[in-house]
Amino acid sequence: MTETAARKELPPLLKIVLELGPLGIFFFANARGEDLAAMIGGLEGIEPIFIATGAFMVAISLSLGISYSLVRHIPVMPLVSGIVVLVFGGLTLWLHNELFIKLKPTIVNVLFGSILLGGLAFGKPLLRFIFDTVFVLDEEGWRKLTMRWGLFFFFLAVVNEFVWRTYSTDFWVAFKTFGVLPMTLVFTFAQIPLIQKHSLEEPESQES
Repeated sequence: MTETAARKELPPLLKIVLELGPLGIFFFANARGEDLAAMIGGLEGIEPIFIATGAFMVAISLSLGISYSLVRHIPVMPLVSGIVVLVFGGLTLWLHNELFIKLKPTIVNVLFGSILLGGLAFGKPLLRFIFDTVFVLDEEGWRKLTMRWGLFFFFLAVVNEFVWRTYSTDFWVAFKTFGVLPMTLVFTFAQIPLIQKHSLEEPESQES
């Protein structure tokens, strides 16, 4: 049995909760920040976005910790995203400047997009190493899918920049929580025809 095959995976429902739970907490803490400040001593007068940022950092740390404790590994994308949240969230609280937490999605998406497109430039469709346990594609399929995801990450970065620079903080938080996920799901389902066209049947393991 290969290392990939032996690796434990989280139950799908728990995986969704651990990935989306911190975002939900971020939205709730921002929406009810004044009430939370009144309930917790010493937070009076602090703007909701800073309370939400602190809650987000705690929630994503717990999420990563629970994930690792259950399966003894953390997927690359949630790990990188979590590290950026902690770094930029820490800067947000330390400098009392919400700019940094708003830049976090831009930084993460540009980073992922650059890695995927940079890998293609060197002939390495890196998306294969993320989805190789989900489906098997031919080389052209992996190249096309990697290209599309790389460009999509840059698209998300541009959209984030537009939203936070144009709208209120509350609108940006709501968009980050309830807007990005539907866009990502629509994009993901739109790739099904490409995946079906380039899918390969996994070779059956041969018994010696």
